[in-house]
Amino acid sequence: MTAFEQLQTELRAAPRTWLITGVAGFIGSNLLEALLKLDQRVVGLDDFSTGRRRNLDEVKALVTAAQWASFELMEGDIGDVGLCARACQGVACVLHQAALGSVPRSLAEPLASHRANVTGFLNLLNAARDAKVERLVYASSSAVYGDHPDLPKVEHRIGQPLSPYAATKLMNEIYADVFARAYGRVSIGLRYFNVFGPRQDPEGAYAAVIPRWIAALLRHEPVTINGDGETSRDFCFVENVVQANLLAAATTNAEALNQVYNIAVGDRTTLNELFQLLKDGLRRRDASLPDSQPVYGAFRSGDVRHSQADIQKARELLGYTPGRDVREGLNLSLEWYCRNLR
Repeated sequence: MTAFEQLQTELRAAPRTWLITGVAGFIGSNLLEALLKLDQRVVGLDDFSTGRRRNLDEVKALVTAAQWASFELMEGDIGDVGLCARACQGVACVLHQAALGSVPRSLAEPLASHRANVTGFLNLLNAARDAKVERLVYASSSAVYGDHPDLPKVEHRIGQPLSPYAATKLMNEIYADVFARAYGRVSIGLRYFNVFGPRQDPEGAYAAVIPRWIAALLRHEPVTINGDGETSRDFCFVENVVQANLLAAATTNAEALNQVYNIAVGDRTTLNELFQLLKDGLRRRDASLPDSQPVYGAFRSGDVRHSQADIQKARELLGYTPGRDVREGLNLSLEWYCRNLR
């Protein structure tokens, strides 16, 4: 039995109360689904600036009526100090996903990124401290590695941030460390590497690459690759991220606390390879789709050339074992997008 399978058994036997910030977002709604299916009590916080009500509607359809009744939604912004305080009352663990993502968005709107990602995070840290929340698990990012050239990326070696978004996530890690030292608070940061999966929004100027390309291919629209297509990423299916959050929230290993962890699969896929996988996967499902080729554009400002995680630390201290590789995750994602985008 894996550590995650054991944990699921334990959670069903002893339910907890959880707070998920950004609950209507892509990752937040997947966490909500997983926790409700484990018969947990969940408070969700979202201002719906990037989250979608349809994500919550889908979760409601996937769980029982009794499980859904264990969910309480609070609408509002983590910039609201009083709301953060109310949301943390009676909560055992916070899973903090609320943020303004996207490197390009942060370059265009640095003040908005700072308010959501730094001020909002500090509000939540403070509220969790005052409410004596047992643990806070928060979403950091592989963007904190910045210009450090080494591959794979190892947690204790980072470079200079290349975007305001990266700077905000690094500030989250610094504030979490300060709260551990100054107030004795327990937190764990998870550096996500290019998460993808069902419910990731394909629309908007700052949509992630996988849902955006799937939507374009289904609509017979051109796909633009920034650069020469040999840029590579460690794409991580959302089920792996859910596993990591719950393991971090529940670990009893003292050495695992107040740490940051890479959450990925430990592999690299180039954008050219990704395009081919998506195109071939869709054409297997619909032979009428054209055998299209990508359009190549300029490299995107603020992007790193290659990214790949060393996940040994998460394996050893949290018991994290990614259950889905890129191809498995893409197949599951394509099934969802084919059902929902059509």
